[in-house]
Amino acid sequence: MCGIIGYTGKNNAVPYLMTGLRKLEYRGYDSSGIALQMANDIFVLKRQGKISELEKAVTPELFSFCGIGHTRWATHGEPSIRNAHPHLSRNSSFAIVHNGIIENSAVIKEQLSCEGYHFLSDTDTEVVCQLLEKNYKGNPLLCIAETLNALEGSYALAIIHKDYPKTIFCAKKDSPLLIGRSSEGNFVFSDCCASGVHCESIYCLEDYELAEITQSSLSFFDKECNPIEKTARTVAFNCSDSEKNGFCHYMLKEIYEQPSAYKNTVNAYYSGGDISFPLARFSSKLVCGLEHIYIVGCGSAYHAGVYGRYIIEELSGISTSAEIASEFRYGNVPLNENTLVIVISQSGETADSIAALELAKSKGAQTLCIVNVEGSTMAQKAHRLIYTKAGTEIAVATTKAYLCQIAVLSLLAVFLSDKKGILSAETKEKLIKEILSLDSAIEKELTSNECLCSLADRLKNAEHIYFIGRNTDYALSLEGSLKLKEISYIHCEAYPAGELKHGTISLIEKGTPVVAVCLRRDIFPKTLSGIKEVKARGAKITAITREEFRPLFGHEDNVITIKSDICDMFSPFAGVIALQLLSYHTAVKRGCEVDKPRNLAKSVTVE
Repeated sequence: MCGIIGYTGKNNAVPYLMTGLRKLEYRGYDSSGIALQMANDIFVLKRQGKISELEKAVTPELFSFCGIGHTRWATHGEPSIRNAHPHLSRNSSFAIVHNGIIENSAVIKEQLSCEGYHFLSDTDTEVVCQLLEKNYKGNPLLCIAETLNALEGSYALAIIHKDYPKTIFCAKKDSPLLIGRSSEGNFVFSDCCASGVHCESIYCLEDYELAEITQSSLSFFDKECNPIEKTARTVAFNCSDSEKNGFCHYMLKEIYEQPSAYKNTVNAYYSGGDISFPLARFSSKLVCGLEHIYIVGCGSAYHAGVYGRYIIEELSGISTSAEIASEFRYGNVPLNENTLVIVISQSGETADSIAALELAKSKGAQTLCIVNVEGSTMAQKAHRLIYTKAGTEIAVATTKAYLCQIAVLSLLAVFLSDKKGILSAETKEKLIKEILSLDSAIEKELTSNECLCSLADRLKNAEHIYFIGRNTDYALSLEGSLKLKEISYIHCEAYPAGELKHGTISLIEKGTPVVAVCLRRDIFPKTLSGIKEVKARGAKITAITREEFRPLFGHEDNVITIKSDICDMFSPFAGVIALQLLSYHTAVKRGCEVDKPRNLAKSVTVE
């Protein structure tokens, strides 16, 4: 959560900070602020709400060669100006911005209060600021190192001191922080989208490392303040990814980018007539020795894992389960060298998923990360790695990243089955041909946009919507339910269709909308039975199904059809487009903030 941006250079810092904050707003938009070095003083400007509120307060004459900025997703303390970052120390010598959670902040706050320090906010961050002031004896780096030794939890920190002009100090543990070198000056940011376009090279801070950034130099240190050398990486950043390109919202733009995102992902791992994952380094011996696979993720990544569980078991016969990361890490899950733990994350910075990955490694399990961001924390920690090729995703509600995750899982299911030697050449060729053709099916479903816009009128006033499906249809129901609830604020839940009669059906009354995902031919009759059960109790049905099943629904049902030539296990690739568009149009018609839904942020870097 939260976005950090900093600049020191030969130009005015304010435009860089404000542009960076706009790019980082997907990480939090409860409040925002900037701190600027002005002569021998620090000027702070903060506002509650979206970045536009801060922009209104920035005057044309505001000028500084060095500053830091922050956009907040609230953890400790309500969204307000007093809790907004940056925070100042008591004597206004330090200003800091912070991403993460200081777990022992209450203890530190009590100690400092007893020593006469007064706190102006409810945040955990302010204790860091006051502790810096207490520990300062003339050397900022030593002061920061001493302060960090007292902290428990996670942090990415950007710090300025009034007596060190044109200098930003940084530190990092368990939250991402990047340093960028540019001919225009030097940057610090929590995501390349903030200012990566300006930078020729980027350095990734590792846990417990510190940095000192000036207009012309970058210096890195270990936790004892000993100088260290770091290797830069070049930046591959597409400016168009962060623009709407004529679309009303980033989410709609990203929905329409899915055919190319899918194709890029599949083409990255299929060439020369076969599937390969160069960074995963799977041997036949390893695959044949696997006793169990756990697929771990949060939110949509977990839903991708539910889909992956079904198809990996179906094709490879390897026992597989999908787990929510925040639950997996606290359960006594049996793990050993014959277990593969697949951790999925768009950002590669999801705190619970990183913790699950570290747990799996500590117990000797094989680990594989499926991530979208190169060089992310998870990408660096995993034994094996597969990158999705979704490109930059700005909208908080994921679309193309989810699609690319299930694309990788589909390829992986075929790959594992082949490594085990249980796929005939004919079956393998047929599956790969099917996967290669799915981009056209995805493209075709985008043509139903207007129909789904009209259908959204029938859902926009609902208080509760239930999603049902079986097997991979159930996996898709989970994602469809989440997508609709997170951007429209309608209460939505997804259930296996056969589970309805075990309690949930008591909530169905006349007019209750039920979205039935029934794409699989092999279990369609069973799902149809569940549909009839809820219809008998007055439910209004919206069905996501195949063209061939359209005659089996009544004229009063809302029916969305996909191409009938897609095989059962890959049908969610078409079905998810319909659910994404339906959610999008419903949210728009309800007047909701589609790209920035309330209380949510794109990258969840705190527990």
